[in-house]
Amino acid sequence: MEKSDYIIENIYQGGYSSLKPSSQGNIFGGYGVGAGDIGMSTDARTANILKDISDNLSAGAKTIELTQVFPEVFDSVPRDQLKEVNRLSKLTGVDMTFHAPIVEPSGMTKEGFTESGRLNAERQMNMAIERSHDLNPDGGMPVTFHSSALLPGMLKQKIGDNIEKTPEEAYIINTESGSINKIPLKPRSFPGQAKEPNIENEIKDENEQAWTKNISQINYYAELGADSLDRSGYVKYLSDLNNGQTAPGKIEERAKSEFNRGISFLQDSYTNLKQLFEIAYRKGSDADKKILNSFYSEISDNVEKIEQNPKSFKNAELMREIVQKGTNTLGNLTPPKLIENLNEFAKKRTAETFARVAFNAYDKFGDKAPIVSIENPPIGGAFSTGEELREIVEKSREKFVEIAVKEGVSKSFAKEQAEKLIGATWDVGHINMMRKYGYEDKDIIKESEKIAPFVKHVHLSDNFGLEHTELPMGMGNVPIKKIMEKLGKEGYKGKKIVEALNWWQHFSPGGKQNPPLKVTLEAMGSSIYAEGAGPYWSQSLGLQQNYSAGYGNMLPQTNYEMFGAGFAQLPTELGGTRQGAGGSRMSGRPME
Repeated sequence: MEKSDYIIENIYQGGYSSLKPSSQGNIFGGYGVGAGDIGMSTDARTANILKDISDNLSAGAKTIELTQVFPEVFDSVPRDQLKEVNRLSKLTGVDMTFHAPIVEPSGMTKEGFTESGRLNAERQMNMAIERSHDLNPDGGMPVTFHSSALLPGMLKQKIGDNIEKTPEEAYIINTESGSINKIPLKPRSFPGQAKEPNIENEIKDENEQAWTKNISQINYYAELGADSLDRSGYVKYLSDLNNGQTAPGKIEERAKSEFNRGISFLQDSYTNLKQLFEIAYRKGSDADKKILNSFYSEISDNVEKIEQNPKSFKNAELMREIVQKGTNTLGNLTPPKLIENLNEFAKKRTAETFARVAFNAYDKFGDKAPIVSIENPPIGGAFSTGEELREIVEKSREKFVEIAVKEGVSKSFAKEQAEKLIGATWDVGHINMMRKYGYEDKDIIKESEKIAPFVKHVHLSDNFGLEHTELPMGMGNVPIKKIMEKLGKEGYKGKKIVEALNWWQHFSPGGKQNPPLKVTLEAMGSSIYAEGAGPYWSQSLGLQQNYSAGYGNMLPQTNYEMFGAGFAQLPTELGGTRQGAGGSRMSGRPME
């Protein structure tokens, strides 16, 4: 019908026709993935994994990820349940993957770094690998670990098309004490200094200042000690007393107290000198070590005398002499690297942990070892970009080869195993949080391209780029189609697990009445059948039983219940109203 300057036609256009199949998701326009390649994660808050996995089976999932991100919850899972899950997966033909507890692989804690902390993290991760083997004894199952759990990230802000040259601050670590601090990166105005801040220059300055400060502190306490000895007059007083020239009393007490104070200061400076000597020798160059060896030979005899009686006046003088020579020697050395970039320091420790965990898996299970799959944490944490995660994977593989060769494995075979057993889990929701720092689709897609060759597993969650929200795909602004295209064949081969904690929280309060699998399948344009044949879930958006069709109360649920023309008597997982997963043939366990 034509009226005035516009045309009215097809007021009601109806739903999508299942007679016209298409593998294109109507939301993402062109990207489709098979229903059998999309899986669901379990509820990380429960140790009753058998029940939770059965619920996911009832929803139709063909791949299930056992998510146990909380160490204390995973520790509560009985071994028998892990084995029973394996039997259940074989009976139902469902693939299993595993999200291990989140630990900090570098060994960092809120108090700082210790090697024992790294070893503790390694043991926790080894246990997760060994227990995950009960889920799939045949091997090759991805076991996801976060690349970082506590460490801050160093992503630079992007304003418009410009990325800032340096962040506002940098995190540093004192490699001797393990303590962590941050330093501001501000422009300099004083003559002779670089106007623009530079992390490497700032750390170099910090090292020089720390070394100079330590040497000055030694000199300061040595001078205090020498002044106290000189003021005390205690040695002269004892000499006069022996010659009968004076009598003991308050003068003696004051002199002795001042003398002991001086000895205490000198001992402190002498002890600090020994500590700096050890640091310089461990971290110094060959040229520096040559200077230190010469100093060592010069003072050896006097050191032995001091050790015999450190509180005598003569030995106090020797300490004073050694401290003076020692500070001059240390001051001529290149300042050792006491301070390092926290990110670089943690990267080495993190790679070492992953390499040792992967080698432990290989050593224990051989060809049936699980895969150590390293996940990018939410943006804001360390090693969260594609470039950083790629570097962690590469360094972990290199360290794996180094360890394996020492254990007698050929280098070529070790490389092959490293590539097989160490890879990446790419979380599309986590990388989308780059938007919080001013980045756009093209930046997010570029990071996905960088990690693509290493991807063995994919986590699907949607958000709006500002918070660590987990919604089904299609409900935020994650550019999933372009991300998956950049991941290429590795992304297509890897299992894709829906992580939708916020969906469970807000839209499925009972836990399983409204699983995120269906809406994800719709958004991804997946086929109704796992084998890939049409019709497609994207077409269900136009069918009358769907919320999005727009019928409202025109055909209320009571219509189906009264006339038996719908799905009211089916379990809730399939769109009905009856209690599901309660002993029916669809519950994952035999009927009662």
